[in-house]
Amino acid sequence: MTDISWWRLVFSRRMMLCVLTGFSSGLPLYFLFQLVPGWLKSQHIDLGTIGLLSLVQFPYTWKFIWSPLMDRLNLPLLGLRRGWLLVTQLGLLLTLASFALLSSANNMELVVIAAVLVAIFSASQDIVIDAFRREILADNELGLGNAIHVNAYRLAGLVPGSLSLILADHFPWSTVFVITAAFMGVGLLLTAIADEPEHERTPSTLEQAVIEPFKEFFQRSDFKSAIAILLFMVLYKLGDNMATALQTPFYMDMGYSLSDIGLVAKNAALWPSIIGGIIGGLAMVKIGINRSLWVFGVVQWLSILGYALLSYLAPEQRNLWWLAAVVGTEYLGVGLGAAALTAFIARSASRNYLATQLALLTALTAVPRVIANAGTGYMVEYMGWLHFFLFCAAIAIPGMLMLPKVAPWADKAN
Repeated sequence: MTDISWWRLVFSRRMMLCVLTGFSSGLPLYFLFQLVPGWLKSQHIDLGTIGLLSLVQFPYTWKFIWSPLMDRLNLPLLGLRRGWLLVTQLGLLLTLASFALLSSANNMELVVIAAVLVAIFSASQDIVIDAFRREILADNELGLGNAIHVNAYRLAGLVPGSLSLILADHFPWSTVFVITAAFMGVGLLLTAIADEPEHERTPSTLEQAVIEPFKEFFQRSDFKSAIAILLFMVLYKLGDNMATALQTPFYMDMGYSLSDIGLVAKNAALWPSIIGGIIGGLAMVKIGINRSLWVFGVVQWLSILGYALLSYLAPEQRNLWWLAAVVGTEYLGVGLGAAALTAFIARSASRNYLATQLALLTALTAVPRVIANAGTGYMVEYMGWLHFFLFCAAIAIPGMLMLPKVAPWADKAN
């Protein structure tokens, strides 16, 4: 592929749509695990409670239950994918804005309910977006398209993780939540300008929608190989998911103000995400998804050690440059690892059962983020930040050790 055709591919309409899918998908998740923890921390809620709140993200791990309905039931006017996109995005707009009515000190029950609703609409939107993205991308575009999607996903985190935190130092939290919710307008733009993709197969019965996707996945290869793939998807990002679970409270404990965190995150995360997304996507086109999982996995692991280093430094050494280095490395390393894993998942799904199989496979990657992250607050209170991050680095290793089995280096598969 020539340099010119590379750049034509990068700036094609399909890749631009991947930017919008990534932003729409990332905003509500980062709202839940960056902005809400920062808000609760500012309200003097303890780390244990904040960590437990990650359990509200359980819909991400169970979305395969209702995904068959979203693969079969056409909504009026907009079609199978765009119709469900509109419903889920309107739901997200309203539930994100509902946080403006809450007070964490007196209404934790309502906070939990609102967070669960955000997670349900967000997980449902992901079902549609994952299927939509797989349908518009050719097989040889999966690496680049998913890299762009993931990095736009992470760039969306700059809204709740940067802009909103800066605004929180100057405006009431109610105003901050309304402004943050308004950014779901990007999702509505996606629904408005996208064409309904062609579907290779739409299940005609509920049995076809529910049972056949699971049967096909396990019949496509031997049972042990299928189990190994599923286990790998759980383990590959387990360490960095835990390491980033309490990002904002960690930075606050290191002595940085909300404005410091917001300003540094904005500048240190933006360019690593953009440059890393393009380079990572083109690398997957060049060296394939398998080898990218190896290379990006190492960078992802090193980014966890960056958190350990920051926590090890003496308080007087923790200047903004150190914060910028940790944030920039995290956005580059973790983003590249996520891009490779997302492309691997897309490749592992059958085009005949996209919504259900992708929901099942991506739900598995959400399991550690929800279950393991729920205990991170108590782990930090017991271990301290340094030993917690070293532990996260250690448990990231088993996923890497599975690469020879599930993604052999010698196989340059796309």
